[in-house]
Amino acid sequence: MGTWMNPIYFLLSCLVVAIATPGRAATAFNNEIDEFYVGVRSQGMGGAYVNVVNDETAILTNPAGLGKLRDYTLTFFDPEFTGSFNNTDIVNASNFTDATSIQGLLDKLNLARGKHWHAKTQLFPSFVAPNFGVGILSKFQYNASVDETGTTYRFDYVNDWAMALAYNFRGLGGILKVGVAGRLINRAEVHRDLPANSTGLELNAFKAEGMGLAADFGVVATAPIAGLPALGVSVRDAGNTSYNLREGMFNATTDRPRDTEQSVDVALSAQPILGNRVRATVTIEYHGVATALKPAEEDALKRSHAGVEFNFSDFAFLRAGANQGYWTGGIEFATQRFQLQAASYGEEIGTPSGRKEDRRWVGKFALRF
Repeated sequence: MGTWMNPIYFLLSCLVVAIATPGRAATAFNNEIDEFYVGVRSQGMGGAYVNVVNDETAILTNPAGLGKLRDYTLTFFDPEFTGSFNNTDIVNASNFTDATSIQGLLDKLNLARGKHWHAKTQLFPSFVAPNFGVGILSKFQYNASVDETGTTYRFDYVNDWAMALAYNFRGLGGILKVGVAGRLINRAEVHRDLPANSTGLELNAFKAEGMGLAADFGVVATAPIAGLPALGVSVRDAGNTSYNLREGMFNATTDRPRDTEQSVDVALSAQPILGNRVRATVTIEYHGVATALKPAEEDALKRSHAGVEFNFSDFAFLRAGANQGYWTGGIEFATQRFQLQAASYGEEIGTPSGRKEDRRWVGKFALRF
């Protein structure tokens, strides 16, 4: 047996231990499942990523996806913006900056009670090569609402700065891919229920901040037959991620962010060839398999994802899917130098007994070499 088998066996053992470790899937903020990172391509394909990721985003989602890379790519500018379609009912172009503060957002939501606010922006400059990747993530995310009675202001804020490094091991001629990734994260967050008649609120007064180390593992096994059917597993935040390593980089707070709980996601996929210049990818996934043992906690539909992508000459891409029971769609145009992506998806922000969709849009532009 080749020398690659020893590290492969070691990583597979680590993966088994991680899967066996008790834990729930990603934490829910404002009744939304909060993921550390989800790419635009994934959102267009119903939130699926485990088997389909094949670019720099594999560093943050499933490091086994680095085994699909064929070239070296430096991405130095890739702004990504996400918002809820509700947001346009709450603010407009002239007063959007008011909603970037905790008090300003409360003032706007008091005029739109019962509506959910979601806004996120992130950057991920990175360098990837076959089986290797490194990048730096900056993310700001807001979720907020004022209940219809005007009593409670729910505010959820997450700001992440992370340096990530990932590597993939290929075995059996590329049939088996096993990836491992590590992240050093500085997280600042606020998760509060506040009186809706509050005044003079300041974000720094509520922040918890700290640094932590996270580990991810991934496995993708692809059958060498027509259609390339594959089975994949991704373990994110293996063993749970704590932010007690040290105080944060920006605020010397005494409170630390809550732990990010381990998520084990599984997927089945296929990649049929439809023509000389047309390929397809079809996938189904279940995220957070540990919750299958806790049916009273959340409905299974909230953890279910399915997607399809049509690839036209590696230049134009059409995507569709179902995320938590809601439709998704996306489009992309890409060359070696630029990438333009857009998608719309529905996010479940209700409860098992009272489901509620928050319809969102996301867009990204990237320059790379």
